[in-house]
Amino acid sequence: MAASMLKVAVTCLSRCAQHRTPAARMFSSSLSMRQDIPPALWKLGRLNHVAIAVPDLQKATALYRDVLGAQVSAAVPLPEHGVYTVFVELGNTKLELLHPLGEKSPIAGFLQKNKAGGMHHICIEVDDINTAIADLKAKNIRLLSPEPRIGAHGKPVMFLHPKDCDGVLVELEQA
Repeated sequence: MAASMLKVAVTCLSRCAQHRTPAARMFSSSLSMRQDIPPALWKLGRLNHVAIAVPDLQKATALYRDVLGAQVSAAVPLPEHGVYTVFVELGNTKLELLHPLGEKSPIAGFLQKNKAGGMHHICIEVDDINTAIADLKAKNIRLLSPEPRIGAHGKPVMFLHPKDCDGVLVELEQA
């Protein structure tokens, strides 16, 4: 098995050398190999966090802190977003525990449909949020607010409509 995989890799590398194509491009998606795509005006960065809506913030905090041994922040109210947040440090990224703050909290609605809680959104950093927003609008990606708002990390954020992102609520955050 290993020998056949090595043979495929060597064949692929020799084809790349013949065509003066970097090996990484040989394995990249066909979309990235299209020559008609202009250079990006903005870039996605690292995964900042995965947000989890929780019905019991103290219980969830205790799970990550006391049972799993993670470093966990204090609960912080964000009234402008209608949530309490707790961040769980994972080294290479974070989990954001979300709990409703007030009756009009979007997390309250989420928890009504998902009583046990669950993944709410992912947050990806971008190098230029304003350029990203303008570009996404031009590409008919719906935004959930007219302008960026300040997020839990004190940086501008924008949420993208899940129906335009394969069913995932995506938060972009200025790096």
